[in-house]
This record gives sequence, C-alpha cells and structure tokens, in this order.
Amino acid sequence: MNQYTHGGDIEGFAQELSCEVNEIIDLSSNINFIKPQINVDFNELDISAYPSYKKLYESISSHYKVEVTQCELYNGGSSAIFSLFRHLNLKHCTLYSPAYLEYKKAANLFGYKISHINRLNIIEQIVEENSFVIFVNPSTPDGQLYDINVLMQYWISRNCTILVDESFLDFTNGESMVKYLKEYDKLYILKSMTKFYSSAGIRMGTLLSNENNITALKKNEPMWKLSHFDSIYLQEALKDKTFKSISKSINAKNSIFLEKILNDSELFSKIYESNANFILAKLTNLTAAQLQEKLLPFKILIRDCSNFDFLDGSYVRIAVKSEKNLIQLQLALVSIS
Repeated sequence: MNQYTHGGDIEGFAQELSCEVNEIIDLSSNINFIKPQINVDFNELDISAYPSYKKLYESISSHYKVEVTQCELYNGGSSAIFSLFRHLNLKHCTLYSPAYLEYKKAANLFGYKISHINRLNIIEQIVEENSFVIFVNPSTPDGQLYDINVLMQYWISRNCTILVDESFLDFTNGESMVKYLKEYDKLYILKSMTKFYSSAGIRMGTLLSNENNITALKKNEPMWKLSHFDSIYLQEALKDKTFKSISKSINAKNSIFLEKILNDSELFSKIYESNANFILAKLTNLTAAQLQEKLLPFKILIRDCSNFDFLDGSYVRIAVKSEKNLIQLQLALVSIS
C-alpha cells in the first residue's frame, strides 16, 4: 500500500470492477454525505474578471467568530498544511499519531525531524522544546474528540509552535481552540471546509492565527489561488443556516447505526468510539486488504488503515453515509460472515 494513499478513489475502484462510478458505495471517504442548499446557477456566474475574496473572508471570519485579519484561505486543507510547513521552516515536529497522512508527507518533504506520540496508547508524553506540534481534533482515522486544554498549556510551556487541525470539529459539539489565539502567538488552527460542507471537489481550507502571523503567511501566497466558483459555493453553503444542525443530527443518528452494524458483526474485534463521521474498527481474523476483496462483489469501498502510524493491516475505517448505504454494508457483512 502506498505510504500516503487516501480513501475516495472511486474512479479507480469503478474501473477495476468495470462499472459506473455512481454504482459504487464509497465508505472510504470521510466527506459529509449531507449537502448544504446552494441557491446559485453557476452557469450565470460572471467569470470574466479576476476573483475578489473580500466577501468570502467576511463569511468565514463571521462563521468561526474571528477577525478577517486572523484568517488566510488556501486551495484545500492539504495546501494549507504544506504552505505552513514551508513558511515556518522549523527543524522538528511532534505528530500525535495516527494522524492525517499529509502531515507526515509535508514534514518529510521540508526536512523536519519527526517525533511520533502514540495518542491511542499514552497521550501524556514529553515534547521537545520549540517543536512544531500537530494535533488533529477530532482525530483521524478514529474520530476521537479530545479535551486538549491541559495539553495546550503544556505545549505553551515548552514554547512550541502549535497547529490544531479542527477539520472535523463541525460534526461535534466540541470546543474550538480559537479562544487561545489572543493568548498565544504561536498557534495556528486549520479548518478544512470541504469535509463538513461536502465539497471535496471545491477545495477550500482556512488557517486561523493572530494578525501578525497571517500577514507573514500572506507574503508568500499568490494573489489569486481560489476560483470564483470555489468562493461562491462556500459563501452560499454558509448561508444555509439550518444545514449545520440537520447535518450533525443525521450524521449522529447514522453513526449509531453504523456502530451497531459493526458491533453485531463477528468480523470485528474492536470498534473505536467516534465523534466524527467515520469509525475505526479492528478486524478479528481478516486483513483490511482481504475484507476489501470480499466487498468487491457488493461494490463497497472501505479504507485500509495499514499506512497509518501505529496501526497495521487489521484496521479499517468506514465512513458514515446514508441509511440505505449502511444497510447495504450490513447485508454484505452478513453474507461475508
């Protein structure tokens, strides 16, 4: 398995099965299956002029309750991660693992020495002074939501540069670390808008930090990096005021159903409690690759987690999707058992 492979390759999966993409049940991708209401005819958009991001910045800053001067936009969360690693140009990073694989990829690319902390084992461990600390909350691939206030104080005491990835926080009632932006000047918060707002193809990520840090980041950024389509889509998505509550409610309900499906199956020995829109499970006897093979006739795609640090070939991640899709998974697992 490729070191940095992600889920969601439905086109390759469909090609392998010689079927249409819309026939695939993609449970490998952790993109929200509920979509916001978008009241725009994109065919009518005027794209003859260079894009202006003023209204987009205002929408996002209002949404996350920060100042416009405290946020910078990127062409997706991954672009924000790589830009920040390059900009900081530090020597060492501490990665609370398992974690989103782009962090490890970026650290290696820009020559950072990496220290991994196995947060699934013992989370309270010594962190090197002046390290670049990365913590994903809720975590991936297990979806655990942590209270990291004590950790925040510890990292601050070690004079660390801190990045808290809150890409999946919108699925929860968890507390954002935005409150620390005024308290600590070496804090960055990542908001990957595409996860919750079901728009992986749009590409939109936001870094939050204090005004000085954002000003420094902007100096290395191109003038135009988001399309007018990206900007308008997200602005319209944020206007849907009922979307967040409806989406959280349906995802929570379906997550309980998925957890029951997995617990009822003898294929799994451990199901991890999740606060996000996906669940990590450990297989009893099969490997992830073997289960993927057995799910081929059902056109169901799941995430092999063997390339995450501290996990092996017995772990899979399964995304929360529609009740219909989950019932299809349930029938497939019964058949396989």
